[in-house]
Amino acid sequence: MKKLKTGIFSGSFNPIHIGHLALANYLCEYEGLDEIWFMVTPQNPLKTQAELWSDELRLKLVELAIDDYPRFKVSDFEFHLPRPSYSVHTLEKLRETYPEREFHFIIGSDNWARFDRWYQSERIINENQIIIYPRPGFPVNETELPETVRLVHSPVFEISSTFIREALDAGKDIRYFLHPRVWEAIKNMGNNKDLGSN
Repeated sequence: MKKLKTGIFSGSFNPIHIGHLALANYLCEYEGLDEIWFMVTPQNPLKTQAELWSDELRLKLVELAIDDYPRFKVSDFEFHLPRPSYSVHTLEKLRETYPEREFHFIIGSDNWARFDRWYQSERIINENQIIIYPRPGFPVNETELPETVRLVHSPVFEISSTFIREALDAGKDIRYFLHPRVWEAIKNMGNNKDLGSN
């Protein structure tokens, strides 16, 4: 039986914005992925916990954003793994848990540029399929990529979650940077500063 090609889009999604959604949409429609799992990371080893909105809130906002596109799924898989979450362990556990799926790990070219800093990065490359999407200022030499790694030529989205949070803090109306349901949820919660850390 043919394995389902499942993209793992792992991130803090702090919060999810239209750049995340448009990229994932492109990967499903143009790059042969059957599904994309938005894997909300409980704690990134390279970020401090204080920067993050609560796990539950970030997960809820992803759910709201992807609800009407059947090829997107939200995953709290990493919530149930030891913290901090390391991608090598997550991917290993995913392969064990879902042998019927072929996982493709999705990262930006900015992360690829510092991939050697990741925990057991060589093992990730050797054991997994990796998709790199372009980020401004981080070109990738396709001729030097390992066999398990491919670069896609998706549109480039210069939006960051940091920009979103700062704009919300400043009281800006940035509804078109967010899925309408996410914008409504954040608005209804009031001041961004109260959205909370764990």
